[in-house]
Amino acid sequence: MAWENPANDELKEILESAKTIAVVGLSNNQDKTAYQIAKIMQEVGYRIIPVNPTVEEVLGEKAYSSLTAIPDKIDIINVFRRPEYLPEIAKEAAETDCRIFWAQQGIVNEEAYHYLKERDFTVIMDLCIKVVHAVLVKK
Repeated sequence: MAWENPANDELKEILESAKTIAVVGLSNNQDKTAYQIAKIMQEVGYRIIPVNPTVEEVLGEKAYSSLTAIPDKIDIINVFRRPEYLPEIAKEAAETDCRIFWAQQGIVNEEAYHYLKERDFTVIMDLCIKVVHAVLVKK
């Protein structure tokens, strides 16, 4: 079975109820898409938690080396890593209390999708969280 994203009403509900987004692959490089999107999501009111073992802080928030190192509640795991890294990230995500896994536009990995679905995750792939927020959430 191929992967499938949730319907727009579910995406809207996810974004409206979420407060904290852990961004896997977020760095201090302001030219990178991950930085630009995380900054915008922070500006519209989400707390951004950087997940990157090579940085100490991004966008004024302490960075963590892994998802499992984050002591706070995570509402959405937003991934900016190449598709081949998704199975490993999915396994780590399954060790957290978060159950929303969002791979950015252009990022799809069916192995990770099925692994997460078997563990009751809502999985979104190949969609930009900023674009979906701009289209579906009126704040």
